[in-house]
Amino acid sequence: MELNQDQKIAYDKAAFLCSRSEHCSSEIQEKLKVWGLPAEDSEPVIEKLIAEKYLDDERFARAYAKDKFRFNHWGKQKIAFMLRSKNIPSEITGLALEEIEDEGYLEVLRRLMTDKEKSIKAKDQYDKRNKLMRFAMGRGFESSQIYAVLKELGI
Repeated sequence: MELNQDQKIAYDKAAFLCSRSEHCSSEIQEKLKVWGLPAEDSEPVIEKLIAEKYLDDERFARAYAKDKFRFNHWGKQKIAFMLRSKNIPSEITGLALEEIEDEGYLEVLRRLMTDKEKSIKAKDQYDKRNKLMRFAMGRGFESSQIYAVLKELGI
């Protein structure tokens, strides 16, 4: 698979980008389009990046899920939604979400809700519960786990 001059330039730029941080194939596809490479010319570039291990959607999904959980404190639903928006297949998304341990997951949710409870101004217990629910759901946590933590907190 021989690349033409434009493809080589795009490949070098994409390889440099991928060597600095994890990217998925759809992000690189978008970059190639922005750089002016036609769609039919970008396929060989993507294939070569995958063949030379610069691009790996599974590796990207695992790193993305771990980072978004650890640093942004996102729940599994929000992480899955964002991976879907990056055209990551559902099988790979499932594998990436398995990386998040359940005990650590609940502990993060517990800590987030405890901290948020201190800053909520609510007129009654029902209002406080609703605000905490909306907050946790906005972060992408599952309602069953939110209910369990609310029950634990006595709200």
